Amino acid sequence: MRRPLRIGNASGFYGDRFDAVREMLTGGGLDVLTGDYLAELTMLILGRDRLKDPGLGYARTFLRQMEEGLGLARERGVRIVANAGGLNPAGLAGALRALAERLGLPEVRVAHVEGDRLPVPEGALTANAYLGGAGITACLRAGADVVVTGRVTDAALVSGPAAWWFGWGPEEYDRLAGAVVAGHVLECGTQATGGNYAFFTRHDVRRPGFPLAELHEDGSCVITKHPGTGGVVDTGTVTAQLLYETAGARYPGPDVTARLDTVALAADGPDRVRISGVRGEPPPPTLKAGVNRLGGWRNEVVFVLTGLDIEAKARLVREQLEGSFAGTTDVRWELARTDRPDAATEETASALLRLVVRDTDPDAVGRAVSGAAVELALGSYPGFHVTAPPGKGTPYGVFEAVYVDPGTVAHTAVLPDGRREVIPPAARTRAPAPVPQPPLPEPLPEGPVRRAPLGLVAGARSGDKGGDANVGVWARSEEAWRWLARELTAERLRELLPETRDLPVARHVLPNLRALNFVVTGLLGEGVAAQARFDPQAKALGEWLRARHLDIPEVLL
Repeated sequence: MRRPLRIGNASGFYGDRFDAVREMLTGGGLDVLTGDYLAELTMLILGRDRLKDPGLGYARTFLRQMEEGLGLARERGVRIVANAGGLNPAGLAGALRALAERLGLPEVRVAHVEGDRLPVPEGALTANAYLGGAGITACLRAGADVVVTGRVTDAALVSGPAAWWFGWGPEEYDRLAGAVVAGHVLECGTQATGGNYAFFTRHDVRRPGFPLAELHEDGSCVITKHPGTGGVVDTGTVTAQLLYETAGARYPGPDVTARLDTVALAADGPDRVRISGVRGEPPPPTLKAGVNRLGGWRNEVVFVLTGLDIEAKARLVREQLEGSFAGTTDVRWELARTDRPDAATEETASALLRLVVRDTDPDAVGRAVSGAAVELALGSYPGFHVTAPPGKGTPYGVFEAVYVDPGTVAHTAVLPDGRREVIPPAARTRAPAPVPQPPLPEPLPEGPVRRAPLGLVAGARSGDKGGDANVGVWARSEEAWRWLARELTAERLRELLPETRDLPVARHVLPNLRALNFVVTGLLGEGVAAQARFDPQAKALGEWLRARHLDIPEVLL
């Protein structure tokens, strides 16, 4: 048996902490360092970059990080795997080779993975399939020190190196599923070490360290972080990240379907959580792909309403602007009552009236909006002002998830010596049997209740998947789970979050994690790039839910 693979993460998104690469390479022993730079919105941004310069399309931050990171990794024998190639992995690989020559490191072997790019539909900007980890495995097997990819699944950055390290075959589903779960925990960086954590006040999370996994040959792992770094790793932080942007018991991917209902967590010492028991199944019959389009143009004006008669002031603005946007595709008004009575500061005496206008014609959302808003300055409600001067319209994007035949995708590993290795599609399953709903725990005995926020007894983390939102909620004790599993139904969630009332809400029960995972279809419209909602990525949806009041058994409080 080979010793465990120590694999860390130094980036959860394009724009994450720049010095994390150095921190991870110098803070303790690693075999592989990964970086996740891609998201649905990032692909749109990179697509716009390539329109300006076809030589771009990759995460330029990663290249700057490698100015120091290449040498450090070489000294310490650490392989680097990142999806920073975006829409141009070959271009990034070439830039890395040039950088290595300039740094006096010509022996650094660079490889890349390509083939995720699909024929771009008419009117679209990008179209990319989500590849698995097998191309990364092939590059590392051929001796690569650095592997850069385009659009692979986030977890492939871990499952690919794991299959190389242990020599796993493509049908060792339980082991691959364990690596996918480890990859899902690591992929968002410090979200696994106390960042964005519901119970942040109980820990020092001012500067959380980045996570790493000690991955074993059987697919189990320990999630931890380098000694002396900030933040915390406990079963709560790991549970929160496991629930992030997932849905039901099955977590499908291009190499394997991981069964989240089999995950077992256990404390393994300070800042150490063991993950074991993960079962895997063959991947689904189709491969997920993402298509990004420029949806049109948008403009936004936020009017500040202060003091008395807030509703009447908002009504006046709407009446004054009525007809200014005739024929415009989409006009939305939202009044946020951030004001307080008898406020001690002007800001806390003020509410915000938000106007968002969208259209396929840039002129319809440009001067037509800014001019109409500015012209009210001396002839509208008392105290008229806006948070920022309205300007020109800006483009917005639309994300669409589609599913393609894996046989039509030319997944290819371009090895350090330039040879091209075509990666065959994984064996797939068709229509697996539905996962039976697990039995609910025994209810708590009847007793007194108190009206209180849900967040006193449950944590939550939420996020986006295209136009859908996910909210994972977990209990911190077995008694709280017995109450939560029966209280927080899909219908109850709709009551607590009125924005979801008319939308499909699916509830998934995960007893091993003492957790419920909700998927709200359509809450985010056309996705984050469309910016159709106040919180376009649903990042704070879970915190809103935790702030809502219910009748909670006093024994839990």
